[in-house]
This record gives sequence, structure tokens and C-alpha cells, in this order.
Amino acid sequence: QVRPVESGGGSVLAGESLTLSCEFSKYIYNNYYMAWFRQAPRKEREGVAAINTDDGSVYYGDSVKGRFAVSQDNAKNTLYLQMANLKPDDTAMYYCAARQKTLGWVRLDADPYEYHVWGRGIQVTVSS
Repeated sequence: QVRPVESGGGSVLAGESLTLSCEFSKYIYNNYYMAWFRQAPRKEREGVAAINTDDGSVYYGDSVKGRFAVSQDNAKNTLYLQMANLKPDDTAMYYCAARQKTLGWVRLDADPYEYHVWGRGIQVTVSS
């Protein structure tokens, strides 16, 4: 398995926007469910968004609904996380992850480690 690679993180002010990218291997992109997670200092890893590529359904964590959006570029095997109206509470390390489809779909609020392929993570810092 090739580890996915996140990019696009950085430091922004509250209210600003940022887009994260995650490039997967072609095999994983086509055969795995994909998701974004985040982990703030001293907090548990939480699901941000997940895409069921069987039917195109996208699920979002309650704290980001209406502000974050997932999109894909199939030609680049890339998953994006478009983040708008960022808040200081969004400050965290963001990870993209994947779960083999043969293992079945899991809810976004399930144990994050139901996803078994992880990027190294990228930092997003939002200042007030």
C-alpha cells in the first residue's frame, strides 16, 4: 500500500478558507472508501468527512457541516477538502485515510482506525 499524501495546509485567520488535497495511488483511489479525519492536541481523532464511492454519498461531521465540502479529481486520484469560514476550533492535524471496499462501509463516527491506510497528516492552524 502506498501512503496517501496530504498538501495544502497552513495558517489562516478565522473566517478564511483553505483547501486540502490528498493524492492516493490509483489502486487505492479506485478500490477504497476515502475520508478526512483531524486530531487536535489532547483530543481524540475525529471524522471530518467520508465519501462512499459506491454511490457518491458524502458524510460530514456535525462540527463542519455547511462549511466543509469534499470533492474529487479522478484524473489525479485526488480527494479535496474545501474548508470555508474556518474557526479556531478547526485547528488540528488533518489526515486523509482509506478503507478497502471489501471490508464494507463504516460510519464516519466509527473508530477512525476502521480506516487502515493513512497519510502522515498536515497541520491547519486558525487564528482569531
